[in-house]
Amino acid sequence: MNTIAKRVTGLVTRSSQSQLQQERGIRVKVFSGDLDKALTILQRKMQSSGMERLIKAQQTHHIKNSEKKVLARKNLERKVKSIDFARKLQSILIKKVRYNTHACSL
Repeated sequence: MNTIAKRVTGLVTRSSQSQLQQERGIRVKVFSGDLDKALTILQRKMQSSGMERLIKAQQTHHIKNSEKKVLARKNLERKVKSIDFARKLQSILIKKVRYNTHACSL
């Protein structure tokens, strides 16, 4: 039970407004002053939990409206290409299944 309590990262604490908040974080123990090893473990935990991706994805500077339009257009083009590819792949798979079932029945 004690080891389970140590591994739990989401702790429930009370805030000053008496509302429940979830405290999130990654904890790493430093053994015998080996800070380099603790940092590598911290980095591994951040990568596995997706925390590193969230930090990198945060906006660090202001994006102009023209840049937003370009990014929105690129995202839309990517979605359209993905949908088209999915349709093509689906039609190919349907043809393949139909051909295989037709060949097996002969």
